[in-house]
Amino acid sequence: MKKNLRENYNPMYFLASLGSGGLAVSFFMYLMFMVKHPGRPMANFEHVFPALTGDNVFLSITVAIALLGILFFSYKHFRLLFWNLAEYKLYKKTAAYEQLRQSNGEVSLMAIPLTLGMTVNAVFIIAAVFIPNLWSIVEYLFPFAVLAYFAVGVYAFVIFKRFFTRFVLGGFDFGSNNSLVQMLSVFAFTMVAVGFAAPAAMSHTLAVSVISTVMAVFFGSVSVVLLVVNMTLGIKSIFKHGIDKAGSPSLWMIIPILTLLGITIVRLYSGINHNLLHNPEPAALNLYIPLMVFVSIQVMFGFIGYSVLKKLNYFGEMIHGSGKSPGSFSLICPGVAFFVLGMFFIHWGFVKTGIVTIFSPVYFAMLVPFVFVQFKSVQTLLKLNRKLLSEGAGADVVGKAV
Repeated sequence: MKKNLRENYNPMYFLASLGSGGLAVSFFMYLMFMVKHPGRPMANFEHVFPALTGDNVFLSITVAIALLGILFFSYKHFRLLFWNLAEYKLYKKTAAYEQLRQSNGEVSLMAIPLTLGMTVNAVFIIAAVFIPNLWSIVEYLFPFAVLAYFAVGVYAFVIFKRFFTRFVLGGFDFGSNNSLVQMLSVFAFTMVAVGFAAPAAMSHTLAVSVISTVMAVFFGSVSVVLLVVNMTLGIKSIFKHGIDKAGSPSLWMIIPILTLLGITIVRLYSGINHNLLHNPEPAALNLYIPLMVFVSIQVMFGFIGYSVLKKLNYFGEMIHGSGKSPGSFSLICPGVAFFVLGMFFIHWGFVKTGIVTIFSPVYFAMLVPFVFVQFKSVQTLLKLNRKLLSEGAGADVVGKAV
């Protein structure tokens, strides 16, 4: 990998690590929903490895592929995370960093807590799948997860406070806001919200569950407010000036935000039912319409974004051509997010409600578009890693954050 980029570094490179972590989570979705895990909120070692060595050949192959995907992309996530942290440390000593902090592009620093939030997710999934009997001590681990997400949330607020205060005092450039890049702050806060929602749903310790619920609702509420504000300002500037080509992938940023908000709702719904209403089997039908709404909006923005990017020849230039932009890594998260929410949509919306039988022809037909998007995300990430991060890739074109 390249080293010592200094002023040629960009915080959006953190999205390479984020995308790898997201793909690791996406492969876990096969285990989460296809492997039975009675009495547990998620599949873990005691469920996964019997399925791997069981008589169901299809399931064994699926589990094997999922485990390899988790291991490979978790490795990529941590490797890219440590690389980014080292390069960011050098970047902070340059004049380019000071210039960034005086521009709209300062929002790109939100990619750091966003990626760290994904790191906590990745650690939890790896531990659950590969460490035997972890669930016997999981209640002792949830408080540490809460503290980890609290630290990430505080860090996100410290970064956000500085540039948002500057914007409020007149430091915001509306002319260069012709993209949805400012949604990166929303993305970061929703990542913290969904992280808190995990112990809210899975912990049986009332204090841990309630504290996590409060924090998830807080960060989720902040996200929704900023979502409305940034969408309004961004769309207005886009309609007035036309979208900035470098920032055009940000049209898809609403997709991972909706995924994280959707999963947060599912987890809070489960946690409240289990710990406050004492209902061991919450009605999945109550989530049928909300999940359908979220997926519908994702599809709409997916088609609109694809049409714009195709018109701008973004794929031909920035993915397959000679153009280089660290913001291209923001293409990965929407694909990952669409797949992940699709798995929740299919299983909570159709399988748990009895509308569709798991492993039936209709079930697999529903999976096809989501699996295709996941495959394209893997393909694109590997291509971008070679193009932008490998030592022999040549000089980068350094411009806007996205």
